[in-house]
Amino acid sequence: MKIRATLSAVLLLLGACDKVPAPEESFAGLGSAAADFAQVVPGRVFSFPGDHGPHDGFRIEWWYVTANLKDAQGNEFGVQWTLFRNALKAGPTQPGWHDSTVWLGHAAVTSATRHYAAERYARGGVGQAGAQAVPFNAWIDDWDFASQPGAASPLADMRLKASGAQFAYDLHLTSSRPLVLQGDKGYSRKSDQGQASYYYSQPFFRASGSVSIDGHTYQVSGPAWLDREWSSQPLAAGQTGWDWFSLHLDSGEQLMLFRVRQQDGAGYLTGTWIDQQGQVQTLHNADIQLTPLATTTLDGRTIPTRWSLNIPGKQLDITPTALNPNAWMNLGIPYWEGPVQFDGGVGYLEMTGY
Repeated sequence: MKIRATLSAVLLLLGACDKVPAPEESFAGLGSAAADFAQVVPGRVFSFPGDHGPHDGFRIEWWYVTANLKDAQGNEFGVQWTLFRNALKAGPTQPGWHDSTVWLGHAAVTSATRHYAAERYARGGVGQAGAQAVPFNAWIDDWDFASQPGAASPLADMRLKASGAQFAYDLHLTSSRPLVLQGDKGYSRKSDQGQASYYYSQPFFRASGSVSIDGHTYQVSGPAWLDREWSSQPLAAGQTGWDWFSLHLDSGEQLMLFRVRQQDGAGYLTGTWIDQQGQVQTLHNADIQLTPLATTTLDGRTIPTRWSLNIPGKQLDITPTALNPNAWMNLGIPYWEGPVQFDGGVGYLEMTGY
């Protein structure tokens, strides 16, 4: 569900530019009222390639890529690339410096012994950051996720690149597989009160290219995953954070699931089972058994970094474990994000609000 831990940081940093309401008691203010913005409702008909581009009128949106990579010697790496579009006020996008959109980028590289992350901010309207559907391109400064010339479709042949003080990556992503609409045909609920996002994925990317850490460059390849979401109020008040998994199974199947935690101790748990052909089945709370098994203390916070995940209806019983338990994203609002591995596959895990 890639709701990112970023909105409050953006509002704090740029509050002098536009007056905005204070966030309510939800994680990162994502449950604050958004009546003036476009609303997420069931029954939307998705349209591609248009929906690969930005959605003016909605308050928050992101383009999010993760990859589980390995070199010829068996060294394992994780890569994350995310671009967020945040509207500071409702209404149509204005040209130039009248644009009230803020863009934010996150990038990270993780190995078994290293984890580096970086972030960038940009004001909309001046070309420093943005997204477009055709030809597809999402960028902030020189961090870029873009279709290659001559691609058969906007997401069939991609280049992904970013860099920080101690890392860099340049990857080629390809897929001829269908996109996946999450939830109810792309309508993804996040609470029993009806908060939701529009959400689709491309879980069938194959990635290859280079990853550099501390001056050493590795040639790597492996599976990658794109998530696209947009919303205006994706959380309910009192929802304190989430645990989100995207998993590539060696069988060729894929699994996305998330649990949104709440102050009262309950949680909203759901997921999507994706078969080898890209057909989907929604998983509900009763279908999923998700339990933390071990924790790591980071920055004074106790973070679950080893989990038990059991889906009896799919004969799945696995133990996703962090490749590097210290994958702490020490950014504007900190959170944990990194690759996980288990007997029968690999994937990514994001945890916020701890």
